[in-house]
Amino acid sequence: MMVQYAHYHRDRRNIATHLLGVPLIFMAIGIMLTQPEWVVGDRVVTPAWLVWGLTSLWYLSRGNFLLGLATTVVNGALIALAHVLAPMAGQVGLQGWQLGLAVFVIGWIIQFVGHYWEGRKPAFVDDIVGLLVGPMFVVGEVLMAIGLLSSMRMAIERQAGPSR
Repeated sequence: MMVQYAHYHRDRRNIATHLLGVPLIFMAIGIMLTQPEWVVGDRVVTPAWLVWGLTSLWYLSRGNFLLGLATTVVNGALIALAHVLAPMAGQVGLQGWQLGLAVFVIGWIIQFVGHYWEGRKPAFVDDIVGLLVGPMFVVGEVLMAIGLLSSMRMAIERQAGPSR
């Protein structure tokens, strides 16, 4: 999946836009899903946390435990931040879902600028699973940049080519 996704993301500028755009989109979805709230025991559960849990199971079952765990942790931080930001929307005259929608649109605009530079359509156009792979790819890029996942990096560069 990482190699397939990488075929659409070899331009460094596109990768850079994804480092910002993908987390914004994931967090925006979280902001839009912070309501309703349910109290379960001594915990508050929201649709955002349920989505995080389901996607975490998916990431942790993709074969590379480090990448799955890191993606789960990063996404958990984004969902936690979403729960902080959603109530603050009122300070700028918005409801939480409106703030989430605005951040979502901004994230996608950033993504589409990157794909314009790349000269390729987004990966999800050909395979809807690309929407789930995006956060994993971004986390993987960061891990590879700090020297981890070297065998994955070699496989990506061998099959999709080096970034340019």
